Amino acid sequence: QVLPVESGGGLVQAGDSLRLSCAASGRTFSTYVMGWFRRAPGKEREFVAVISWTGSNTAYADSVRGRFTISRDNAKNTVYLQMNSLKPEDTAVYYCASKRYGTISSKSNDYDYWGPGTQVTVSS
Repeated sequence: QVLPVESGGGLVQAGDSLRLSCAASGRTFSTYVMGWFRRAPGKEREFVAVISWTGSNTAYADSVRGRFTISRDNAKNTVYLQMNSLKPEDTAVYYCASKRYGTISSKSNDYDYWGPGTQVTVSS
């Protein structure tokens, strides 16, 4: 099992940057695809970004591409989401999720383990 726990959320102003971290337990972290999702108030959970277990392959939602960057450090069992040029519409609870092996995926149902989430609020 690779159980994720998010951190780094907070209240920022539009245009600011924020970096989320996801620390995962388990000795097999390097074999897991890691994804970020978010749920805004009154909306369904949506895909944000994903990174392959080697870190060589990434994908992003159209709404964040060019502003957000996902990365991982397998030596630290941690995946990051660097968020730049934040907008009020980025306000959401951000979740980290793990998926054993396989290819990267934007489908939440493909993921095995989820963190409790971290709140990001962007004021205008």
